[in-house]
Amino acid sequence: MQRSELQHYLDELLEAARFHDYCPNGLQVEGRAEIGVVLFGVTASLALMERAIECGADAIVVHHGWFWRGADGRVTGTRKARLARLLGHDINLFAYHLPLDAHPQLGNNAQLARLMEWRTDGRFAEQDIGFLGGAIERRAIPAADLADQIGRRLQRAPLLVGDGGRMVSRIAWCTGAAQGMFEQAIAAGADVFVSGEISEPTVHLAREAGVPYIAAGHHATERYGVQALASHLAEHCGLGCEFVDIDNPV
Repeated sequence: MQRSELQHYLDELLEAARFHDYCPNGLQVEGRAEIGVVLFGVTASLALMERAIECGADAIVVHHGWFWRGADGRVTGTRKARLARLLGHDINLFAYHLPLDAHPQLGNNAQLARLMEWRTDGRFAEQDIGFLGGAIERRAIPAADLADQIGRRLQRAPLLVGDGGRMVSRIAWCTGAAQGMFEQAIAAGADVFVSGEISEPTVHLAREAGVPYIAAGHHATERYGVQALASHLAEHCGLGCEFVDIDNPV
């Protein structure tokens, strides 16, 4: 497959052009023109670069790429090391941030819902990034029990703040660092909000609003969209696709 074909396919599939984001979505670093093997990962780390080189990948597709808004643009230190390995082996880098959070089937939020067996019946927040719904069996459970379920599925102990005994049925969620959407989730009628990270003010908001907050891990909640995208490309584009989960405790 030609690089330009893959770029067009991914941009269209994930509707990259409609998102206002913190980074450029799509092709971030240009490599060789012909693509047959693609490596997928959550973050464009040096460890992922090395795996791509080892397996002879022509391209890497990630959720967390490079060139973030407000970041220092100088190519020194770790930035130089990463870029040198990529350019030295002529490997393409594609990154999709908010488009991969929001996609209704392949996105991180949709795939977290699939894993947790939650139904999705609404969206909230700017650009419809946040998801709303509840358990498929439609019954209320204590927030602490929901946190336990999440921990078992993600194989990582989440942090629950607020009233763990509150009965919850209306779940709002947004993977990654979406703690800033907590108030919007409450306004949308959520009984509980699930995201990846937590900040200091989030604790007070959960206590004062009476709505529990579950921090389930940034990396832990964002593995599944890029995995689903890998499976989709392998099936629909005939590419050799592999997802590599570089260990990350957060």
